[in-house]
Amino acid sequence: MNLMISTSMIYLTLPTILSLLSYWFTLAKPDNEKLSPYECGFDPLKTTRPPFSIRFFLSSNFIPPIWLEIALLLPLPWAIQLPHPTYTFIWAFIIMLLLTLGLLYEWIQGGLEWAE
Repeated sequence: MNLMISTSMIYLTLPTILSLLSYWFTLAKPDNEKLSPYECGFDPLKTTRPPFSIRFFLSSNFIPPIWLEIALLLPLPWAIQLPHPTYTFIWAFIIMLLLTLGLLYEWIQGGLEWAE
């Protein structure tokens, strides 16, 4: 039997068998809490959208630039050994300048103020 056919048969039969076993042997005993639309502790009679601070989402915008900074500036010490290290320093300076300008803009706009 061809290896591709046997692998495909295993990939098709194993999930089918496991799904059928899971369907047949699970205990389904629904009660009022399981049938309610909010089983995680929210009261279904109140509003479905609790107030949530937008500052949580604003703070998540700071993490990718930090990763970008680390990923692009970490090889900088090794880049000194390149034939033209000044190009590397210029690009690193431009990246740091853009990140600093973005931070200053957020600071001036009040995006870093957590207490009102």
